[in-house]
Amino acid sequence: MKTASPSPVARAEQLLRPADATCLLRSAALAPSVHNSQPWAFAVGARHVELYADPSRQLRNADPLGHSLLISCGAALFNLRVAAEHLGFRPRVRVLPDPGDATLVAVVELSSRHPNPGARARYYPAIAARRTNRQPFRDQKIPQATLTTLEEAVRAEGAILRVYDDPDEVSRLVDLLHDADLADHTDPRRIAERQAWVGGPHRDDGIPTHALGPRPADRSSPFRDLGHAVDTPRDHADFEASPTVAILSTPADRLVDWVRAGQALERLLLEATAAGLAASFLNQPLERKDLRWLVRSPTTGVGHSHMIVRLGYGDEVRPTPRRSPNHVRRVPRLAL
Repeated sequence: MKTASPSPVARAEQLLRPADATCLLRSAALAPSVHNSQPWAFAVGARHVELYADPSRQLRNADPLGHSLLISCGAALFNLRVAAEHLGFRPRVRVLPDPGDATLVAVVELSSRHPNPGARARYYPAIAARRTNRQPFRDQKIPQATLTTLEEAVRAEGAILRVYDDPDEVSRLVDLLHDADLADHTDPRRIAERQAWVGGPHRDDGIPTHALGPRPADRSSPFRDLGHAVDTPRDHADFEASPTVAILSTPADRLVDWVRAGQALERLLLEATAAGLAASFLNQPLERKDLRWLVRSPTTGVGHSHMIVRLGYGDEVRPTPRRSPNHVRRVPRLAL
């Protein structure tokens, strides 16, 4: 009987060991995602990793175009790059490389292992330490040097960060938050969709009740209450009097820019974590077509807005659950 020849993938020299693959996937899976939906899957080849979007985890009502889904995948992609450099690789990334497969977000190719970690490996400890913090932050001003470092981190990924602490500008954004909240709270489809991900006994995804945070005592505080319509009692608390809010944008608004925004977001969050900062998200206006363009500042805003981030100094919070590497792993499709 003639023996079948091995596939191209099987013939490739095995550069990635099982422990390497576990490190890469665990790091990628710690990225933030919309409602902690973790809408991604990975395939590990002999010397590459394929990153796929998982349409079954897309929020069809809040995110019909897949904007937040691709931002989430972009954040996971940045963690993959960091973990690869931590292991001594120098990854080469191709974003959205296959027009014939809409779910293929990126391919990370690894050619050889170096004795020393790469430059981005400095972010590796922050991957596990990063949290989305919906608690009140302290009334402590963020130094300008730190804000400049955050802006430079985002710029390094081809995106733009505008930080606002001007009371008038923050007030303008808060008005947009309220407009979006009102629209959300009267949309039964979005309410039902959110209830599937928020609160309750989520084992390895979604947002558990402990991560919702208290409701602000002052309605003018920038906040997103993902616990609306979730039947769980929660306290009220005073939030910071002078919040720092940042808008992350890109010059263009193509699919590749959504992935770029996700990578820039995660680099921002890891840089903030390393600086002792906490962060949460105020994205409700960005999920409304009629409000998204208004998020951009009329005087200093540029490009297309992708994320509204609240930054500050906060107390440590518990992590949200994550799926195991085995649950997000697929068989490679590409022969590289």
